[in-house]
Amino acid sequence: MARLEHHVVHSPNGGWSVKREGAARASIHTETKSEAMRLGRAMSIRTGSELIIHGMDGQIQHSDSHGHDPCPLKDKK
Repeated sequence: MARLEHHVVHSPNGGWSVKREGAARASIHTETKSEAMRLGRAMSIRTGSELIIHGMDGQIQHSDSHGHDPCPLKDKK
């Protein structure tokens, strides 16, 4: 089963958007990246999805898992 993802991406027309993986349109559009990250994180937590943050160049900068993580970290003993 594929994981549900939300992406914070720079909009070509300015500002930042939160888009669900595979969606044609953004769920949220804001003027600042920090606002898009805040709202995207809330959406990701609510839906149990992966939040993937992109830079201006489109490269992935960071990701947060808020749902079922198929590769959880193992404690070191």
